[in-house]
Amino acid sequence: MKVLVVGGAGYIGSHAVRECRRCGIQPVIFDNLSTGNALSVEGDDLIQGNLHSARDLRSTFESQAFDAVFHFAASCSVPESMENPALYYHNNVAGTLNLVDAMLAAGVYGDPEETPIPEDHLKRPVNPYGESKLLVEKLLSAIAEKHPLRYIALRYFNAAGADPEGGIGEDHEQESHLIPLIFQTALGLRGTFKIFGTDYETPDGTCIRDFVHVTDIARAHLLALEKMDHLPRCAYNLGSSDGYSVQEVINEAQILSGVTIPVVEEARRDGDPPVLVASNELAGSELGWKPEHSELTEILQTAWKWHSSHPHGFGSPPESHSLGKAGSTELFGDVAVRLGLVSKSDVERALEDQRKEAATGADHKMIGMHMLEMGILSTSQLIEILKHYEQR
Repeated sequence: MKVLVVGGAGYIGSHAVRECRRCGIQPVIFDNLSTGNALSVEGDDLIQGNLHSARDLRSTFESQAFDAVFHFAASCSVPESMENPALYYHNNVAGTLNLVDAMLAAGVYGDPEETPIPEDHLKRPVNPYGESKLLVEKLLSAIAEKHPLRYIALRYFNAAGADPEGGIGEDHEQESHLIPLIFQTALGLRGTFKIFGTDYETPDGTCIRDFVHVTDIARAHLLALEKMDHLPRCAYNLGSSDGYSVQEVINEAQILSGVTIPVVEEARRDGDPPVLVASNELAGSELGWKPEHSELTEILQTAWKWHSSHPHGFGSPPESHSLGKAGSTELFGDVAVRLGLVSKSDVERALEDQRKEAATGADHKMIGMHMLEMGILSTSQLIEILKHYEQR
């Protein structure tokens, strides 16, 4: 089976690509790389194209036949949607219609009245991001009534975490997501973490959100693809049915990282409901899906593994992006030795461990992560080295 993964070089899309490969499905990625990164799908078939280019879409569908399409290419920041709603209708609605048109030729709830939120809950979005998603669902339904289009809309809540192997994770040029911001602050890449609103009607006054591991979300797409012809409905929630407050996430992240995270309390943001937690009952009974990696501790562990080993995400420039890669491992070790945190023999042991692991075909890890896992460095010492490495 061959699947076109639109937006497949992005955060969720790249994890879906990995799940496809693990299940023996051939993924082909279509991405304009405006927010995605080619390194996240290195070795896969990547078509660099734009949803707003009829030529790009037409040539893609004319060049090869696909059994299905996964669509991940959408803008997804609530604050940005409040500032620039036109962008969200253009990217999310018009882009989807362009994709569907090419195929045929070849956050939707708002402030919930019931928690966990079922699929048939009143849909009343409070921001342009949610409105654009709801509009797309309505348009798909209308098109499917007149054309041979089969579709499933999977309603994500808060995708979080990273691939357990550590090779890919969340990397946005303008980061707005909770967990990456927390860990960037823990790593010293940001001075403080901002909490927007501490006066909500929740136990600790901060917003409560439903976090679902990105690998669980990716797996749901394969289940939907497998069962699409026999499903009684076209939309399913992908939630954990549990929620955690912003403050609870911060507390757990501090325990995991061993770092005290400086926090600044700000006023509420427009478009942020106090509580968003989804029921996954229908996804469980009809898709056969349940979150397997979505306990908060596991989400944070995989996210921390990614962010601490890739403090600047994908790519090589600036130099700190390539910490621990060819040409920089000795330099990282030199900094650690200069600070008196390790010995030269410690560096050699870690380099040997890195070489042995690379020989097994495992995803690359920076030298500092090897030192951390071997007990040579503590988390606080790793962060101290990264800060000095940044100042070079």
